[in-house]
Amino acid sequence: MSETAEMPAPQVKSKWRPPIALIVYSVLLSIMMLPIISIIWFRATDSASLTTSTEAAVLLVVFLVTLAVAYVLNRNIAGPINALIVRSNEIAQGGRAAIRPLESYGTREVATLSQSFLDLAGKLVDRSEYVRSFAAHVSHELKSPLTSIRGAAELMLDDGDDQVMTKAERLHFLENIIDDSKRLDLLLERLRELAQAETALPVDKICADEIQSVLQVRFPDYVIAVSGQSAARFALPIEAANVVFANLAENAFQNGATCLDLRVEANRLSTKIFVADDGSGISDANKDRVFQPFFSTRRLDGGTGMGLEIARTMLASHGATITLQKSSCQGTVFLVTVPQSRG
Repeated sequence: MSETAEMPAPQVKSKWRPPIALIVYSVLLSIMMLPIISIIWFRATDSASLTTSTEAAVLLVVFLVTLAVAYVLNRNIAGPINALIVRSNEIAQGGRAAIRPLESYGTREVATLSQSFLDLAGKLVDRSEYVRSFAAHVSHELKSPLTSIRGAAELMLDDGDDQVMTKAERLHFLENIIDDSKRLDLLLERLRELAQAETALPVDKICADEIQSVLQVRFPDYVIAVSGQSAARFALPIEAANVVFANLAENAFQNGATCLDLRVEANRLSTKIFVADDGSGISDANKDRVFQPFFSTRRLDGGTGMGLEIARTMLASHGATITLQKSSCQGTVFLVTVPQSRG
């Protein structure tokens, strides 16, 4: 998981609420009934017996009914909408602490709108926190190689007649600059992949057999096998599937694995792909950190720590998930779960 875990949005309490149409039609019918009732009442009453007090009583009744109609409209429509406006301003200023249900929703439509609003506000706050954390990680990761390149360049620039740099020293600094520039290139390439992962691609259908063929071409020195319902097709674009499983394979082989097995279990709800390797595994201390951006145990070998984050983000854009199932000195198993396409 990323450092900023997504929290579920507060849920609107489920209960029966009248639709707006029912309230509006009821109000209109009530107003329309007032003159009809008045006419019936006057016809049933001797007009000669009408007095000022009687007329005042009729006017008072009409006034009270009007107030009741105004109260119903305000409580069930205007009030909740105004409260939702106030809550949106609070969320804009206060963040997650202000994301909470309203005290009253009035109508079914307002309750539905409020729930959609809470869900959207939660996602926006999560995204804002993620971007802030991610920007801090990026600046930190870029700073290290840039500082190294700058230091090496300054040392080479200070090389003068009084302190001549040997050829070996010069080559050492040049190699450091080249290595750090390569690391920057790789980091930027990973960032571009992550940016692409944030955008959902058109959904296609692919199966584990096709993924195995692609991976075998990319990693010809390793054994890549499939098992289970390997011909079952699931809703992932070919590009996304290649990136996700290539990152998992690359991580496995970089950690001592010699073979990779894709085992597929499919049902009417989802397709599960268990990606198992025979590598050195992940230590207990690192199991909760493997999906954190830029976390890598191979930093000295040029690892960026972006592979699993890219895979997680790309899968999430298609409603899929990836989890670490188990890991030991005998290997690691990741589970990719793809929901069945509604189409």
